[in-house]
Amino acid sequence: MVRVKLVVPVRLYPDAAQEAALRVTLDLCNEAANFASSEAYRRRVFAKQTLQRLTYGRLKDMGLSAQPAIHVARKVAGAYATLKANIRGGEPRRAGVSASGCGRVQADPVAPGRGAAF
Repeated sequence: MVRVKLVVPVRLYPDAAQEAALRVTLDLCNEAANFASSEAYRRRVFAKQTLQRLTYGRLKDMGLSAQPAIHVARKVAGAYATLKANIRGGEPRRAGVSASGCGRVQADPVAPGRGAAF
């Protein structure tokens, strides 16, 4: 039996209060991702489970519930894995960084863009 994934785009139409709540949640997730990335970079911990163990308590203290806290740690670990693969593959590009800026890419913690839905 062949299983097929169906991807359906969904558009939310929140009212003003729901939109404000979503914005606060996304901002908190991005702040948490910046923290997790800084900790990962500072301690040189990039494995998913290890990063989760390192940051989970602090992410919960920031106000995230369990599922977003784990998701943030996974996304940060994934971002570092992608960066590592890109550097190994000769594609060390990030927004505004040329191939000759590879040293700068490796010297900065990974962080979501401003307003990104991390």
